[in-house]
Amino acid sequence: MKKIACVMVLVMGAATAVANQQCDTQSYPMSTPTERFTDNGDGTLTDTQSGMMWMRCALGQRWTGSRCSGKPQAFTWKSAQDAASALNAAGGYAKHADWRMPHIPELAMIIERQCANPRVNLTLFPDTPATYFWTATGRRGPGKEGEAYRLSFGPEGAGPERKDGLHYARLVRADK
Repeated sequence: MKKIACVMVLVMGAATAVANQQCDTQSYPMSTPTERFTDNGDGTLTDTQSGMMWMRCALGQRWTGSRCSGKPQAFTWKSAQDAASALNAAGGYAKHADWRMPHIPELAMIIERQCANPRVNLTLFPDTPATYFWTATGRRGPGKEGEAYRLSFGPEGAGPERKDGLHYARLVRADK
């Protein structure tokens, strides 16, 4: 009986972890249409509207040519910034060595408002988990130095978090 209960718990847990994205394009058009982005063929995309170049995968994942493999790595706010610096110091990614954490308005530009679970265009950013990603935007004001903003590709939205919290990271650069 215990074996059956354990198997059921594992199956039920797996079912909630593998969720199907839902998009409603009947009411409004996509906010991040695939046509707005240029596929650079190297694991990056350029947003033709903003001029920003994005890594298609979160840090810790690897671009296979069609999707992101592996599990994203969770970082504190500082360790995410350090990972971007280390990547650049080691020669960069896709022939560029000026990758950085996006500020909250930049990361919000790739949120797909017509989709849920995750709130992202999965054609552009496959295998993106429906959870929080760090931004480079720190909180301002007395007593808020230990916080930065995070943005969720799930239902939570955006908000402040202590910088020692663990979240994923996706890097960006200006493609000018």
